[in-house]
Amino acid sequence: MITARALRKRVPVAGGGLEILKGIDLEIKSGETVAIIGASGSGKSTLLGLLAGLDLASEGSIELGGVALEELDEDGRALLRAREIGFVFQAFQLLPALTALENVMLPLELRGDRDAAGRAGRYLDRVGLAERSRHYPRQLSGGEQQRVAIARAFAAEPRILFADEPTGNLDTATGERIVDLLFALNREEGTTLVLVTHDERLAARCDRRLRMTAGELEEA
Repeated sequence: MITARALRKRVPVAGGGLEILKGIDLEIKSGETVAIIGASGSGKSTLLGLLAGLDLASEGSIELGGVALEELDEDGRALLRAREIGFVFQAFQLLPALTALENVMLPLELRGDRDAAGRAGRYLDRVGLAERSRHYPRQLSGGEQQRVAIARAFAAEPRILFADEPTGNLDTATGERIVDLLFALNREEGTTLVLVTHDERLAARCDRRLRMTAGELEEA
């Protein structure tokens, strides 16, 4: 489902360049759950952004479901994300002017789904927020906002779900409930899950763990 070869990412800095990723090779099978762990600044989120087509590598190649990202322009990568990829972020990334239902509907509407409201409502019900569908993000707790984000991610029925520190802004008890929900939905949907986290307990729930150290990746 995901293949990366000789992946490098460099960024310009004063006096030269900084190499964030140093020749990453990676293969993730369809339906696998994979955790990428490592210290802050090790390159985990950079790698996730490249795999999702949110940024471009300096060198190397990435294939998602057999599609080479480097052969797509920005519009092509955006279309691929809309069709194939879901996201769950640490900061929730909900639009404050939209209700919970409208936040879940938005990506469905953008891709032309004729039953965006119905599908969004069903997924809010699956995450236990049917009665909160008309509330705005400011009216929801952190855990509720992340449940909306999970509903939004799964409602589009992605083949791949990328999660970047999904419990990072939540207390321990709320974070555990969110993780239970994330993995339960993932099992039901058969999605390929790539999870970036510094939480070893969360990583242990995945099929595989990969450790990022100073831009290099190895099996943990």
